[in-house]
Amino acid sequence: MAGFWGKRKREEQDAADADLARRAELAIVAADERVRLTSDELDFARAELGDKATEDLAAALDSVRTHLAEAFRLHQLNHDEIPDTKEELRTRNARIIQLSEWAEDLLEERTQVLQPKIDAVRRAPETLARVRADRERLAARIPGAREVVDRLSRRYSDSALAQIGGNPDEIEQLLDFAVHTAGVSERRREAGQREQASVALEAATEAVRRAESLLDAVDTFEIEALRAESTLAAVVDDSRNDLVEARRGAQTPAVTAAMATLQQALSALPASGTRSDPFAALSSLRQANADLDLARERAARPVPSQLQVEHAIDDADRQLAVARGLITGHRGWIGADARTRFVEAERLRAGLPLGPVAEDQRETVLATARRAGSLASEALQIAQRDIEQSRPNDWGGNGYGQGGGYGRGGGMGGGNMVGGMLGGLVIGSLLGDIFDG
Repeated sequence: MAGFWGKRKREEQDAADADLARRAELAIVAADERVRLTSDELDFARAELGDKATEDLAAALDSVRTHLAEAFRLHQLNHDEIPDTKEELRTRNARIIQLSEWAEDLLEERTQVLQPKIDAVRRAPETLARVRADRERLAARIPGAREVVDRLSRRYSDSALAQIGGNPDEIEQLLDFAVHTAGVSERRREAGQREQASVALEAATEAVRRAESLLDAVDTFEIEALRAESTLAAVVDDSRNDLVEARRGAQTPAVTAAMATLQQALSALPASGTRSDPFAALSSLRQANADLDLARERAARPVPSQLQVEHAIDDADRQLAVARGLITGHRGWIGADARTRFVEAERLRAGLPLGPVAEDQRETVLATARRAGSLASEALQIAQRDIEQSRPNDWGGNGYGQGGGYGRGGGMGGGNMVGGMLGGLVIGSLLGDIFDG
C-alpha cells in the first residue's frame, strides 16, 4: 500500500514539474515578444518625442534585455546534453518565470507612462484639424462675450469685473497663438523636427483649452454675481437681526468691538442702483457676522481661566500618580482594560502644554486634562477590581479570608477603594512570604 501512495505522489510531482516547465517556456516567449514590440514602440517614440522623453523606457528595455539573457541561459541549460536533477530543473524553471514576469511588468509600467504622449503624436493630424476648428468656433463667441462684459460693467464695479473684464482680448490672443503654433507644429514635423513639433502641438491645444475656459467664465459670471447679490441680501437681514440680539445680551469688549465692525460693514454697502462688487461685500459682511457670532458665544460661555486649566492638569497628575503606584506595584495582577486606560491617560497628559496657555486653546487643553484625569481614575478603579478578583477567596482565615481585615468583606476591602489599594499593596508585598511560610 505504501508503494502505491509513493508512486501516486511521484506521478503528481512529475505532472507539476511538467506544468512548471510548460509555463516557463510560455513566459519566456511572451517576455521576448514584449521586448520586440516595446523596442519598435521606443523607436517610434524616440523619433517623435526625442531622447529625453523616452529615456526611462529605454533604460527599462536595457535592463530587461540583460535579465532575459539570464532566463535564456537557464532555459538552454535545461535542454543541453548534461543530465539535470528534477530539483535543478524545477529551480531553473521557477527562476525563468520570475524573470519573464518581471520583465513584462516593468515594460508595461514604463510604456503606460509614455503612452499618452505616443497617442498624442499618432493623433497629431486629427489634433491639428481640431485646433483650427475650435479656433473658428470659439472666435464666433467673442462678440457675445464683449457684449456681456459691457452690459455687466454698467451694473458692477471695476473690482468685481476684474475677474472677466479682460477675457475677450485675452481669448483673441490665445486663439491667434493656437493657430500660429499649430502651423509651427506642422512645419517642424515636415522638417523632421518631431520633438519640437510635439511641443508646439501641446502648446496649441492648451491655448485653445484656456480660451474656452475664459469664455465660459464670462457666461457664468453673471449667474454667480446674481447669486452673490441674493445671498448678500439674506446676510444683511441676518446681520441686522444679530445686532439687535447682541444689544440685548452681554456686552463684553469683544462683543462691542464685533458689533461696531459689523455695523461699519453694513454702512459701507453701496446704495441701491450704484455699481457694486457683491463678491467683496458678501465676503466682508460674512466675516464680520461670523466674528460677532464668535464673540457672543464666548460671552455666553467665557473662556476658561489659566487657573482652571492649571487645576485640571494638577488633578490629572494626581490621578495618574495614584494609578501608577497601584499598577506598578501589582503588574502581574492588572488586566488589559486598566493598562489601556492608563496608557491613554499618560499619552493625553504628555500632549498638554507647559506654562501659560493661549485663550483660544484653553478649552481644548482643559478638556484634554479632564479626560486624562478621568481615564486615570477609571484605570485605578479597574486595577483595584483586578487585584480583588485575583486574590484567593480564602487565605486560611484568621484575618485574611472573607471575613478578615483585608478580604472582600473586611474593613480594608470591598468597596473602599483607598483601603483596598493599601491592603493590596501590603498583601502584594507579603504574598510570597505567606505562601512560602
